[in-house]
Amino acid sequence: MRLSNDLKQIWQRRSLIKLFAINDLKLKYRNSVLGFFWGLLEPLFMLFILYIIFTNVFPSQIENYPLYLFLGIIIWGMFSRGTNMSLSSLISKSTIFSKVFLPRQIPVISSTITSFLIMCLELIVYVFFIIIFQFIPETSIILLPILLLISFVMVLGVSLPLSFLNVYFRDIQYIWTIVIHAGFFVMPILYSYEIFPEPLKSYLSLIPPVKLLLMAQDVTIYGIYPEIFDWIYLTGISFAILIIGYFISVKLNGRLIEHF
Repeated sequence: MRLSNDLKQIWQRRSLIKLFAINDLKLKYRNSVLGFFWGLLEPLFMLFILYIIFTNVFPSQIENYPLYLFLGIIIWGMFSRGTNMSLSSLISKSTIFSKVFLPRQIPVISSTITSFLIMCLELIVYVFFIIIFQFIPETSIILLPILLLISFVMVLGVSLPLSFLNVYFRDIQYIWTIVIHAGFFVMPILYSYEIFPEPLKSYLSLIPPVKLLLMAQDVTIYGIYPEIFDWIYLTGISFAILIIGYFISVKLNGRLIEHF
């Protein structure tokens, strides 16, 4: 009963979530000359540096490597940016909570939406890259939007407990920064997943962000339709993370206002 009431309150304030998400997007690029274009230039600059390194210094044998690399940057960018933005969302809006009663999950949801919108901007650039490199994707690419929506669920599920824990323990934000940096090199972004030995590959594929990226690479670059088991696993684990994350946020909500 309480769960349905909480979800009802969040749904009733969906216009506020939208407002927060748009404001977060504006604030991110406030007082910058290029504004929203930084959302496109950041991943492009990173792509350029990594592409130069891994085509000249450490040549990669991966087919369509620029598209492979950029897709990994976009997918991992959604996860890293979404969780990092959400991590401080409660603290940054603490003054609002002291004046008005709102479900504490709202800033986390809005920050995740903001990150998702930035990813959509990056995907527009990705389409131009596909055209520039004269790459003709297979019909399997129509499944990419579904994977991106699953990534939203996953990021929100991770962000909810992190943001609430960060109010109680400010060390969380520093620990998570280390995790994100390490995660970038664990993900098959710079190199092929095939370089790992078989036993390790089996374990890595169970990590939700890795599974998501592998499936995104399959449908976008390799024209492979993921197996039903992969869809069930990724969808199930992502929603499980969201549900567990939500209940952790509810559990930590009690004395949250005292720690702002």
